[in-house]
Amino acid sequence: MAEQARAIRTRRAILFAAAKIFEERGYQAATISEILTTAGVTKGALYFHFQSKDDLAQGVLSSQDQNLVLPERPSKVQEIVDIVMLHTYRLETDAMVRAAVRLTMDQQAQGLDRSGPFRTWAMPVLERLEKAQAQGELLPHVVPVETADVIVGSYAGIQSMSQALTDYRDLVTRVTALLRHLLPSIVMPSVLASLQLGETRATDVYREATANLPEDERIGVRG
Repeated sequence: MAEQARAIRTRRAILFAAAKIFEERGYQAATISEILTTAGVTKGALYFHFQSKDDLAQGVLSSQDQNLVLPERPSKVQEIVDIVMLHTYRLETDAMVRAAVRLTMDQQAQGLDRSGPFRTWAMPVLERLEKAQAQGELLPHVVPVETADVIVGSYAGIQSMSQALTDYRDLVTRVTALLRHLLPSIVMPSVLASLQLGETRATDVYREATANLPEDERIGVRG
């Protein structure tokens, strides 16, 4: 058990170091030697857990898929809002998630498959759009598969803008504005009036999703 726990700690240390280097330097410029130095581990320890820089990058990319569960809401559109707000909170507070997003958006990352996070993001949004449509929450013209891509793509652009301009300090404000502009073209007015879109929603949703998690699992790397 002690050996297994040590292996888990080592793997996490390597991932955190990789996240730091990827976020600071981007995928192409990052080197294994820098990650080793930052993690304070041997080359053998790193290659025991990860076969290559690409493998490390995929490990960081998958870190944003943390299994945080939100309760079901009567409104499936509210669930979409809450998914967006939960990711927004994590992007603001968790350096591992920021590194994962930087890798996802890094067009210079030659040879790195960056499609996974976009698919992972679109899937729960699409599922809820389809449920929202079935229970009459959406306007008649909405095509869920198309709208899911619009939501994910719009969010990607807004977070990238926030990162460039303020290092995410205004992300909640920008995401809230995005939702206020986007949702009226998707959602029935009666549903729209009942949605909780305030700027405190991101914090509230995160607290709800992590209420039963140990403290050390709530935020991977504080930035």
